[in-house]
Amino acid sequence: MEKPHHEHFMKEALKQAAIALEKGEVPVGAVVVWKQKIVARAYNQMEMLKDPTAHAEMIALTQASETLSQTPEAKPAVGREHRGSLEGATLYVTLEPCPMCAGALVMTKCTSLVYGAQDPKAGACRSLYRITEDDRLNHRLKVTGGVMADDAKFLLSEFFKNLRKEKR
Repeated sequence: MEKPHHEHFMKEALKQAAIALEKGEVPVGAVVVWKQKIVARAYNQMEMLKDPTAHAEMIALTQASETLSQTPEAKPAVGREHRGSLEGATLYVTLEPCPMCAGALVMTKCTSLVYGAQDPKAGACRSLYRITEDDRLNHRLKVTGGVMADDAKFLLSEFFKNLRKEKR
């Protein structure tokens, strides 16, 4: 996929991150794309749901699995039930996924990952670990990092700047 496509879908993920910022959540947004269409959109909801696993990626992957399970052309061969596979899908997310989210990408058999900013403290796709490309696992993803990273970093810095102001 060419870079302009990446930027188009990353802008949609950034819109989700902006919603998270407005709601007082860490501004991470994600979209899942299948056959050049967005099939899921999500943003971090850990504070709102009081759930430390409510990362944008996890919510988007769950939504996409549900959507594709209801999509006739995504269903497997006759006699088999769709089990939530995201084969052929790409996750666009504004921040490099953590180990939990990277593991979920492998488990859903998502085809590729495109992320914005690196996460040097919890990144599990390039920064600290390479879960999504580990040959020891049963599935690997094509990973592209750094797409519109400055935009993603700006939202994150705004969030943490506001958080520091509130604590003063």
